[in-house]
Amino acid sequence: MNEEIKFIVESTDEQMHGAIKHLEQELTNIRAGKASPMMLKSVMVDYYGASTPLSQVANVNTLDAHTISIQPWEKSLIQEIEKGIMNANLGFNPMNNGESVIINVPILTEERRRELAKQAKSESEDAKVSIRNDRKEANNELKNLDISEDLLKNAEIDIQELTNKYSTMADEHYVVKEKEIMKV
Repeated sequence: MNEEIKFIVESTDEQMHGAIKHLEQELTNIRAGKASPMMLKSVMVDYYGASTPLSQVANVNTLDAHTISIQPWEKSLIQEIEKGIMNANLGFNPMNNGESVIINVPILTEERRRELAKQAKSESEDAKVSIRNDRKEANNELKNLDISEDLLKNAEIDIQELTNKYSTMADEHYVVKEKEIMKV
């Protein structure tokens, strides 16, 4: 295989892999009923004037399927942690007991589960659009090369195989997330 073609195919593979990684990240942000420390990943706390991720000022754990416990490393941060959770607009109502912050994660309603499943489907579709755009860019780059028709067709087949592989991965990620969301 020509070096230029090989470079285009490999960089397209990396870009498509990046789309799947982004999808995985987005799907972890969609909560699926049970409590998880990842739900608070976006929470920022005012730590002596600096906006700091919650995970850097406290230990975040799950006590059970519906309770998150946040143990700050300094008790003086309890108020700031509560404020950070409220500012993150996650729909949680933090409570503190003087030692730690407790969040009761409400059970999802059927309607909310459907909304979250739609959101997951949308993220999956966005990833597939990104993958198809990567295919289009790669095919355009290939057409600009001075190569034989046979090499061009073979390279386009390789790019299409990558597209199929990563589109299938996006669908599989969605199916797993949908099951997770819809499970009561």
